[in-house]
Amino acid sequence: MNYSHEVERMCSLTKGPKHGPAPIPEEGKWVKAYQVGDISGLSHGVGWCAPQQGCCKLTLNVKDGVIEEALVETLGCSGMTHSAAMAGEILPGKTILEALNTDLVCDAINVAMREIFLQLVYGRTQTAFSEGGLPIGASLEDLGKGLRSQVGTIFSTQKTGVRYLEMAEGYITKVAVDENGEAIGYAFVRVGKMLEDIRHGVDPKEAYEKNSGTYGRYDGAAKYIDPREE
Repeated sequence: MNYSHEVERMCSLTKGPKHGPAPIPEEGKWVKAYQVGDISGLSHGVGWCAPQQGCCKLTLNVKDGVIEEALVETLGCSGMTHSAAMAGEILPGKTILEALNTDLVCDAINVAMREIFLQLVYGRTQTAFSEGGLPIGASLEDLGKGLRSQVGTIFSTQKTGVRYLEMAEGYITKVAVDENGEAIGYAFVRVGKMLEDIRHGVDPKEAYEKNSGTYGRYDGAAKYIDPREE
């Protein structure tokens, strides 16, 4: 250790209180974190790339400082989806400190890692007060039926009004319109569940009909439009 001339000339004074770090809540316990291995919890981080044309939601389940589970969800950029595949292979097995300094390729995923790191080390996690935390695999609860990310996609212009394209229920096939020209409901198909049924041997037409539904005042509308073509 090298000290400056000024410091060398100073006399030593005894340090007072040595209370250590403030305790943070982790999986139902209060923990004083001195090192990376002291950190546990499940949390989420959201990141965006420099031009802000895409974003990432990152979910990590950390046990004793090590990432045991990762869910990477991306939106808005085709390159980012491929980066997510790489991140999914890179993250598990690393400590959260290693992951913070890992090249996750995509800016948005890197930012999400930074944000979730802060959640974890400050004890602001989803499992802060859950005894024992959550089991590995818990992040899948964030996904819809058929393990598809829940996405809302809405397009609108001042001239033509709104077009619902995808909602929590699924892919929108028709939008119901009343006499005033206002959208009052929609028909949808649960794509993830439909594909799951088809994979399990259900006839595609039957699977489509089985997983179709409506929302709002759909029945008896003045007219119905295809939101992608009309």
